[in-house]
Amino acid sequence: MSKNVNINSVGQIAIAVSDIEKATEFYRDKLELDLLFEVPSGLAFFDCGGVRLMVTEQNGDMKDHHTSVIYYRVEDIQATTDALKSKGIVFTREPQMAVKMPDHELWIGFLRDPDENLIGIMSEVPLAE
Repeated sequence: MSKNVNINSVGQIAIAVSDIEKATEFYRDKLELDLLFEVPSGLAFFDCGGVRLMVTEQNGDMKDHHTSVIYYRVEDIQATTDALKSKGIVFTREPQMAVKMPDHELWIGFLRDPDENLIGIMSEVPLAE
């Protein structure tokens, strides 16, 4: 008899970077994530709505440092885009509607961190009645 795994949320996401100081500044000051703590061995931990983001200096084989795209949920995608641009962030793709659902539009935009990791921002915009 098999057991249910019951995975129900993301607990932590790790991103490998080449310069922990640059990356910490980016995630703390530009994306404005709360810095939880740092570890002298080259780790910084951030809170993103209850999901812990671990930023770590690259160690081991380079083949282990390919990353998935992380999508950060935001309330107002245009206000967030404007705030990021005011901090010098350049978008690789301006936010645009990705899909229209029955009750909302899903908007997504993309930018990169200092190590060229792709980052998505997304917002579910309710349809006007």
